[in-house]
Amino acid sequence: MQRRNFFQGTAVAAAAAVTGCAASGPQQARTPFSVPGTYIPVAGSDQLFPVRRIYCIGRNYAAHAREMGSDPSREPPFFFQKPTDAIQFVAVGTMPDHPYPPLTKNYHYEAELVAAIGKGGRDIPVARALEHVWGYTLGLDMTRRDLQRAMGDQKKPWEIGKSFDRSAPIGPLHPVAQTGHFTKGAIWLKVNGQLKQNADLNQMIWSVAEQVSKLSEAFELVPGDIIYSGTPENVGPVVRGDVIEMHIDGLPNLSVKVV
Repeated sequence: MQRRNFFQGTAVAAAAAVTGCAASGPQQARTPFSVPGTYIPVAGSDQLFPVRRIYCIGRNYAAHAREMGSDPSREPPFFFQKPTDAIQFVAVGTMPDHPYPPLTKNYHYEAELVAAIGKGGRDIPVARALEHVWGYTLGLDMTRRDLQRAMGDQKKPWEIGKSFDRSAPIGPLHPVAQTGHFTKGAIWLKVNGQLKQNADLNQMIWSVAEQVSKLSEAFELVPGDIIYSGTPENVGPVVRGDVIEMHIDGLPNLSVKVV
């Protein structure tokens, strides 16, 4: 079955504007090679959600903030990004191989609720922010912890610890129209069947609505943006052969095998 990109018209127009190749005459700008886009399938349909940017919030559960050495009572929200090609799609009922990345000896899982933006804007008030969320899924923010910490200790950007190939496993998107918004409910992660992370979404320091609002103060949010909304405490390492299983109440579980 051929899938449809439900933002296709918008995406094509935006791409044309950026490259200067809008349909204004017989000559079209040409690229020396094609670059595939990044899409997330929409559950129960033939639609594809095109990913424009991946935003991630750091230290958004108090216990996790403390285990990472910060004081959640005084820290404002902060965000970082992953490249769109960090996405590794995980279909429901499957357990794909997840490659253990190079350069690390301390590879960590982080279980997160992911919100997908379907309506853009700037300076979005918190009270209206959830109107901009199109759907939700669950995802893993995989982290080369030793590289992240080493860069942090040197006061250098720690992108190498977060923004690498397949560092963002993610499940299919579920439209808000079908699921409602996720403001509470269990979020947990197991490794080889052993419970590691276990919390409730209502324990977020900054809610999804507040994250959307804060992000829109710094960036213009656009349909196709997704937000990894933070991980609970007890992040930890995995090695080759480990099976990671993640759960959020109301969504199908996500599983990968580290190889």
